[in-house]
Amino acid sequence: MPDSMRESMEYDVVIVGAGPAGLSAAIRLKQLDPDMSVVVLEKGSEVGAHILSGAVLDPVGLNALIPDWKERGAPITVPVADDNFYMLGEAGQIRIPNWPMPGLMSNHGNYIVSMANVCRWMAEQAEALGVEIFPGMSCSEPVFAEDGTLRGVVAGEFGRQSDGTPGPAYEPGMELLGKYVFLAEGVRGSLSKQMIARFALSDGHEPQKFGLGMKEIWEIDPDKHRLGSVTHTMGWPLGSNAGGGSFIYHIDNNQVYVGLVVHLNYENPHLFPYMEFQRFKHHPMVAELLKGGKRVAYGARAISEGGWQSIPKVAFPGGALLGCSAGLVNVPRIKGNHNAMLSGIAAAEAAHSALRAGRSSDTLEAYETALRTGPIAKDLKKVRNVKPLWSKFGLLPSLIGGGLDMWTNSLVGLSLFGTLKHGKSDAAATGLARDHAPIAYPKPDGVLSFDRLTNVAFSFTNHEESQPAHLTLANADLPITVNLPQYGEPAQRYCPAGVYEVVGQGDAARFQINFQNCVHCKTCDIKDPSQNITWVTPQGGDGPNYPNM
Repeated sequence: MPDSMRESMEYDVVIVGAGPAGLSAAIRLKQLDPDMSVVVLEKGSEVGAHILSGAVLDPVGLNALIPDWKERGAPITVPVADDNFYMLGEAGQIRIPNWPMPGLMSNHGNYIVSMANVCRWMAEQAEALGVEIFPGMSCSEPVFAEDGTLRGVVAGEFGRQSDGTPGPAYEPGMELLGKYVFLAEGVRGSLSKQMIARFALSDGHEPQKFGLGMKEIWEIDPDKHRLGSVTHTMGWPLGSNAGGGSFIYHIDNNQVYVGLVVHLNYENPHLFPYMEFQRFKHHPMVAELLKGGKRVAYGARAISEGGWQSIPKVAFPGGALLGCSAGLVNVPRIKGNHNAMLSGIAAAEAAHSALRAGRSSDTLEAYETALRTGPIAKDLKKVRNVKPLWSKFGLLPSLIGGGLDMWTNSLVGLSLFGTLKHGKSDAAATGLARDHAPIAYPKPDGVLSFDRLTNVAFSFTNHEESQPAHLTLANADLPITVNLPQYGEPAQRYCPAGVYEVVGQGDAARFQINFQNCVHCKTCDIKDPSQNITWVTPQGGDGPNYPNM
């Protein structure tokens, strides 16, 4: 699109994404300078519509940002009452005692929350300070200055037809230009992915690793509800097929958050993460809890799991990566929201100092330094070897070795293993179908377990069908000519929303993309063994509309 067709607006800082990282940055910028012009662009129909997290929140980030959040009525009202860890077998479970675990694994002082609602509240705090927030505004492409620095983004383009040409109601969108541009898009954001490639931000760092998190909200029998109870499990149903584990959090209103995380470095292409989640709910411990209840919401998203060794360079000419765009999740703690907030604060402080010194569109090295030497580094360094130990040696050895490593890191700041490498990307970890046994999954019963399309309806997902598909193939033939014979076309299984199908057989087989079902988890962009699928943002307002996730 020629620049002349688009109007532009200038800001001091442009922020892409109204999650905890982007909103923290916006709030901190206005706290430091009320006259600073700050805009936040959110692709969801409203703030929180695309936010999905467990979530047990460590309030350390929010304490630093808004110390009086309780007095301001933040929707953070359910403190963790008890912490439970179980190793599951198919028909039973063994409680893992809390006492051998390092202190960092304790949830004392943390809260069970809906991060969607927390972000809605944070948006109110930001707007009260004068931050402009525009929901329903997808950022479809970056804008670069002549010298190659990131200058802004194109937002609000609507009305392209399925073939990509402008339709009768086409709106070209606007260029939102900033002296600095913060990308807080969450995991595997399309603009962040472009910046990482353009500026070689991952050079010298380990490949990012990912998990797929799936979550349901259930209303359960009040007699079974234990407000503030937190349970994590490992083992069944994944066993040796994949790494991962579950969570069960008792929130208010007789609701529980039930979820399963599957590490995406699994080898067996026959693995069906969604069906593993549905099977999990039939474990006697879980089934008894959910019996008589009803599911009220479903969603899924990828989780960055590479940790310390996989964080790319986060500052580049004109911009910065925040939160999950930088991969700041603490995997054994299953927490990243606190680090997302801390990264937003650090980026804001670096940008404020630069602007006050008369600088703009340069590389915010102060943010890079703060992230790698401050509280985020302290949090992630201690646990940096847990994920690679699990990947290399499996569940039980990693529990022992990772536990000891976290203890020594916590007590004396030293690791038993140094800093281990991750090795292959999750896509490259996928094995050939002929080398792995197919997995038989029980049919969902419609009571505790559900088929994908039924569950997707509970994500309240909607896409305008006349627009171009936001899931694109570099080579349209590869799914049938390569992925199907070699890997059994795993897109049919790793997608938690049933977007991908192989229709027909033999010479008549074709690959079908039902993009309308997409919940924006980005798993396909991550796990496709041929790296043939690219996820880009659809037009603004489309996608899931998560309630209370």
